[in-house]
Amino acid sequence: MKATYQKYTLIFKQASGTSRGVLKTKETYFLKLYEDTKIGIGECGLFKGLSADDKPDYEEKLKWLCNNINHNIEELLLKLKEYPSIQFGLEQAYLSLKSLNSFELFPSKFTQTKDSICINGLIWMGSEAFMKQQIKEKLEVGFSTIKMKIGAIDFNSELSLLKSIRDEFNPKEITLRVDANGAFKPNEALEKLKKLSEFQIHSIEQPIQQGQPYEMANLCSKSPIPIALDEELIGVFDVTRKQELLQIIQPKYIILKPSLVGGFRGSEKWINLAEKSNIGWWITSALESNIGLNAIAQWTYNLGNKIPQGLGTGSLFTNNFESPLEVKKGHLFYNNSLKWKYNLEV
Repeated sequence: MKATYQKYTLIFKQASGTSRGVLKTKETYFLKLYEDTKIGIGECGLFKGLSADDKPDYEEKLKWLCNNINHNIEELLLKLKEYPSIQFGLEQAYLSLKSLNSFELFPSKFTQTKDSICINGLIWMGSEAFMKQQIKEKLEVGFSTIKMKIGAIDFNSELSLLKSIRDEFNPKEITLRVDANGAFKPNEALEKLKKLSEFQIHSIEQPIQQGQPYEMANLCSKSPIPIALDEELIGVFDVTRKQELLQIIQPKYIILKPSLVGGFRGSEKWINLAEKSNIGWWITSALESNIGLNAIAQWTYNLGNKIPQGLGTGSLFTNNFESPLEVKKGHLFYNNSLKWKYNLEV
């Protein structure tokens, strides 16, 4: 077996805002495995400024993997413990290499176009007018769950946007999620959560910055809105530490991005621990190309979690790859009449 990798820069159709800044491009890496005439491909979805493996030696680690690709995959994954996005790319590439169809990693009713995945519509930060426009578009195309990123513009303007949705749609018609990306200060977070709760919010992701487990635990115990951990899970590699974190904070939900928490295996460890503690969960993409999103979607479908997932990011980029993934009426479909078109000559 041989392996190579290639860097690729995804370009946003429109600059997308979070509380950490505005995104215009996103770097990613593709790992390709070769065995006889078969090729397997996986995406190592590094997320600059967020991934635990955003390190100067990232490409050196990819080179090391390519040079050692014939070692046992479990040994490789163990040695890549602190490089979760590379772990995920390796998992995908192996599955791709062994499958009859390089992009059908988990055959199911989903890949047979017989079923779909319910997803939330993502509203990026920006001006109030821009956010209103996004909300209008998502509602018009049939999303019943809206996730709005907050924390960058004036908080009262964000409350007004949420009020405008609630004035028109009750919680049975539209589910509202918000994502603060750690934007609130601990001493102001509870008051803001109380104000947000007036609009019957399903959940809030990461209200304060990660790395403050006791402040987060206090917030979870008092918040009128269920809190979901997201960034808090990044960089927690040890199973015992994972368990301790959930026991200390006791969130209502955790949100899993396979590229950031060690791929399928890493995510499943978190899921097992969460379910033992009666903590809910869902899966979210981390701005991968359609190659990574395809793998996440197929795996997610097989988990059988019926609540809306965060897998609607495939249409964000100008230079994404054409694939069978298709969003219609708030659901992600795998449309087999659409074919893969990609050019990754390595």
